Amino acid sequence: MRELSGWGRYPKYRGPLLSPSSSEELAVALKRGAVIARGNGRAYGDSAIGLRHTLAMRRLNRMVDFDRSSGRLVAESGVLLQDIITAFLPHGWFPAVTPGTKFVTLGGMIAADVHGKNHHVEGSFRNFIDWLDVMDAQGNVRRCNREQNTELFDWTVGGLGLTGVILRAGIRLRPVPSAWIRQTSWVLPDLDATLAAFHEAESASYSVAWIDCLRSGSDLGRSVLMLGEHALPEELSDDAARYPYEIPVKTQRSMPVTPPFSLLSSGLVKAFNAVFYWNARRKREVSFIDYDSYFYPLDTILGWNRIYGRRGFMQFQCVLPLETARDGLQAILNETSRTGAGSFLAVLKRLGPQNGAFSFPMEGYTLALDFPATARMLSLLETLDEITLAHHGRFYLAKDGRMSAEIMHQSDARAAQFRQLRQNSGAAETFQSKQSQRLVI
Repeated sequence: MRELSGWGRYPKYRGPLLSPSSSEELAVALKRGAVIARGNGRAYGDSAIGLRHTLAMRRLNRMVDFDRSSGRLVAESGVLLQDIITAFLPHGWFPAVTPGTKFVTLGGMIAADVHGKNHHVEGSFRNFIDWLDVMDAQGNVRRCNREQNTELFDWTVGGLGLTGVILRAGIRLRPVPSAWIRQTSWVLPDLDATLAAFHEAESASYSVAWIDCLRSGSDLGRSVLMLGEHALPEELSDDAARYPYEIPVKTQRSMPVTPPFSLLSSGLVKAFNAVFYWNARRKREVSFIDYDSYFYPLDTILGWNRIYGRRGFMQFQCVLPLETARDGLQAILNETSRTGAGSFLAVLKRLGPQNGAFSFPMEGYTLALDFPATARMLSLLETLDEITLAHHGRFYLAKDGRMSAEIMHQSDARAAQFRQLRQNSGAAETFQSKQSQRLVI
């Protein structure tokens, strides 16, 4: 028996954690029923906590094959993204799509159909998956792709582990000229300027904005937009150009204990936001930073989620379609500012068109906010849910740990179809999470 939670450390449950090391052991574990696969525990809420049993997949972590001509990697689902980068970046290969942490498993990336800072031009992770091997409730392994077992492929990518257990996958990495990013920073005074800048920079390979969510009035939505391109060796300093795939060794810091309460008061967040914004104004517009600093800034602090205290925290992430995004973002930011509920992490990204049976992204803007897990913040998030619904948005289930089934089904008509598919295939009896029970999917 283990205490299990997502990265937000809210909600928490106790339950059995099984750790199969082979497909044979996994097939035996499935006979227990009501299980869900779990990678490295980086889903924020309860989507990787089993209704009765949870399957820890980290022991299935072998990289099986790599094609140097195409960049295709075959690996088991328990492989960490960090291990893929460590193995292949020195040879000029990098993930084609990456989330904001490298401490996720391949299976978790597939189950959430992760998106990155390049979704507006290249889409989500599904676009770089060639095939999957999925184990069903009877222990049978089926290979699926865009030509074979297509329905299973479509619903597994983004299906949160609810169609079966992902055993291994063939994915494509991308060639890169160095381990460095040419970052262009734009300091923007308000929400309208920020959205205009995203539109102007729509051809940039990577884009992400930090938003000061405690501002109001004429400053509402002030932000720093950070654009990125893979840097060429000739653009770098002499030392970096000589070894373009090496970056400086970083000092690994950690949050060693969990305080009894959140260390992130609204006053501290407000001060941090002011310093971040004004410091950005003093920096050069163009700078060269290593990939780790651009894609994974929080990974340098191990256990940063403990900063929110013993109760943990909740992340709210929605996507709003282009037609309603401006008004919806304004309403969300106004409500957040009005309550003084500053989010330490407030990130805005532009998303492009998306195919996928149950994937989160759609063309528009996605906003992610973090809040301490308190009754006051739960009330705020319910208000933000209603604002999202009013502007025809939907929610990222890999970040959710508290939404109601009613809100979920109102926001995403695909949920009913997914539930019916799971029942028809027999997956619903075996593959169940705390989240799937709560959301009735």
